Amino acid sequence: MVNLIVELSKYLNIVLIAMYTYLAFRVLGYTDKKRQERTYVKMKAILFTFHFICYLILFISTKNLKIAFLYGMQLLAIILVFTLYQWVYINLSKPILHNMLFLLTIGYVMLTRLSYDKAVKQFVIASVSLIICLVIPLLIDKLKALSHLGWLYGGSGIVLLATVLFLGVENYGATNWIKIAGFTFQPSEFVKILFVFSIASLLAKKTNFKHIVYITILAAIHVLILVLEKDLGGALIFFVTYLIMLFVATSQPLYLFSGLAAGSVASFFAYKLFSHVRVRVAAWRDPWSLIDREGYQVSQSLFAIGTGGWFGMGLLKGLPTSIPVVDSDFIFSAISEEMGGFFAFCLILILISCFLMFINIAMKLKDTFYKLIALGISVMYAFQVFLSIGGVIKFIPSTGVTLPLISYGGSSILSSLIMFSVIQGLYVLSQDRNDAIEKRKRKSKKQTENATQ
Repeated sequence: MVNLIVELSKYLNIVLIAMYTYLAFRVLGYTDKKRQERTYVKMKAILFTFHFICYLILFISTKNLKIAFLYGMQLLAIILVFTLYQWVYINLSKPILHNMLFLLTIGYVMLTRLSYDKAVKQFVIASVSLIICLVIPLLIDKLKALSHLGWLYGGSGIVLLATVLFLGVENYGATNWIKIAGFTFQPSEFVKILFVFSIASLLAKKTNFKHIVYITILAAIHVLILVLEKDLGGALIFFVTYLIMLFVATSQPLYLFSGLAAGSVASFFAYKLFSHVRVRVAAWRDPWSLIDREGYQVSQSLFAIGTGGWFGMGLLKGLPTSIPVVDSDFIFSAISEEMGGFFAFCLILILISCFLMFINIAMKLKDTFYKLIALGISVMYAFQVFLSIGGVIKFIPSTGVTLPLISYGGSSILSSLIMFSVIQGLYVLSQDRNDAIEKRKRKSKKQTENATQ
């Protein structure tokens, strides 16, 4: 009976995520407020239904009451987030809020399946982070006064990265973690946000050649420290983010092409200098010939994706734990194996829809500082998704990058939620200003009508 329920649930989950994906894109085209609200209700219902079905399968398969308790706590937290965020911010972007919580829910489900203890830890960190992030949109309007502190943001980021360089601990070949009182965290996850604010502030001031040289040196120091820490995935994210922000701020293709050329040369030297880079490239080129050594992780990932097929094996029916670091870097493989290729494809579309909404918000902002912040976060988020999924499916060499809001990791989940909250704050700010403009227009029109009477 349990096997039958699991088998039926995997098809139902595919239908649910397909419906959610359709609504997530469709709602963006609606202009009627009532129609939008009806769609949001449907999206919310799908989220809760998916959450319930997955935890029901996990509970009846394991008979573990702790899973039922964890489900109840997650359900309460999701309801509170929906309520609090929409109560505090009348003009918030509901599509971003719904997508953020849906991605978190998928992460909760997969982590509970992989490791109950890690799922609990992730849930606690995410819940605390959501409470902290509740105030971030309120602070966005105040950040305009801090838009002249670009060098301070950049300097603080460099100090944090340098601290890790000298005092950090090594993890999976990269020295990018700090351990304090038994807790480990990854400062580069938070430096990413400081970096975006720094570059946005400096480029918003002026874009003459001399100033750009100074900014490029600042960005290069960030990237160089990450390379020395062997965090090449992080270095790539910083590099690409800066390059796109610079190109948009200056509209100079020369900077873009020069940056790409410099990045290509740097990649060549990184391959020659770092043995773990050569190992990852070798594993990417032909994992099968190295399946018992360097290619084991990628090979197991591809086996998992292939085994799952289009419809998946069903929760607890696959062998995702055979993949090293499956709960963080390779969680997409676990999702593909047990949820199926259709589910994984819809997940990619939801991740893309978030990026499109981020970019749309950036395009609508008038202030250069805010526009560049939104652009930088959008690029950083999108490139992280690309590196994470690309490495898992062997499209590119693995870089050890987590999938935002889904992969296990306290630093990753907090920084991702902060980025979503900053974007949310920028959206609220733009909506509030649009409302103020419309209010002034109506007031002016009314005064004109009264004067003519």
